Amino acid sequence: MATDLDLATSYAYSISQSLMVAVTVFRSEAGYSVVTADEFEGDPASVVTEFDPYEA
Repeated sequence: MATDLDLATSYAYSISQSLMVAVTVFRSEAGYSVVTADEFEGDPASVVTEFDPYEA
């Protein structure tokens, strides 16, 4: 968990580009977290942003 949104966003972008998978950045009670988009099962309102390496 990251408490800094910039750090979580940077990490998510890097993971997305390295693994070539879509990732989701979401906010939880403990801070911000990154998970692959297909694994995210939380509340859609908690999603901050998503990165998809295949979208322009």
